[in-house]
Amino acid sequence: MELKNKTIIVTGASSGIGAAAALLFAREGARVVLGARREEELEKLVWQIRSSNGEASYLAGDVTDEAYSKELVNHAVEHFETLDGAFNNAGILGELGSVPEMEVSNWDAVIAANLSSAFFAARAQIPTMARQRKGAILFTGSFVGFSNGGMPGMAAYAASKAGMIGLVQSIASDHAKDGIRINAILPGGTKTAMTSGDSETEDFIANLHPLQRMADPEEIAQCALFLLSDRSGFVTGSPMIVDGGISVRLA
Repeated sequence: MELKNKTIIVTGASSGIGAAAALLFAREGARVVLGARREEELEKLVWQIRSSNGEASYLAGDVTDEAYSKELVNHAVEHFETLDGAFNNAGILGELGSVPEMEVSNWDAVIAANLSSAFFAARAQIPTMARQRKGAILFTGSFVGFSNGGMPGMAAYAASKAGMIGLVQSIASDHAKDGIRINAILPGGTKTAMTSGDSETEDFIANLHPLQRMADPEEIAQCALFLLSDRSGFVTGSPMIVDGGISVRLA
């Protein structure tokens, strides 16, 4: 029970890594507060957790809205009294293409969903944890933001994820004195809706990794569990790479 009696926010919880993390955290004793845009999927996930004697609540909304980040924190505290951790996992890939060909609206949407949302989450979550003098915050980045080997067409996504690493390292330094650990997890290709496509595309993505496969969402969730648990008590400001070796191959 790595997260027993801890209240954890999980965004992007309606599918993929977020859903896998919510289920895992609940099994490990956490009281989970689920956030995503798709309310019907959140309802199903809460029912699944509660049917296994876990504790869960949800609040549907859009992470690009700063007010929603504040509402999630308030919801957690009102329902479970504390906020011990947050897995800020929501994000989008956006449309791929070179910068001259990219619509400004696509750039704005990707930066908003992946980077501005992280800023909003930190602004909402840090004050509550600072008052408690403890907490752990985790963001989902990507190997693309660390070392993408010049993968084409991913300027907006790479910039947003690289910016997230800078944000994490800065706020980790700022708020270590408050007892808050802040880290990022950088997955490789993972079997989610973002990477789904025809079999040829999926095989191509899998074969980019030295392990010759994509990750299961549960594997990424296990690493998130470590970074939110007390076992990682001396880890902060770290972009943890969990990418099946792809960043090594592309470096």
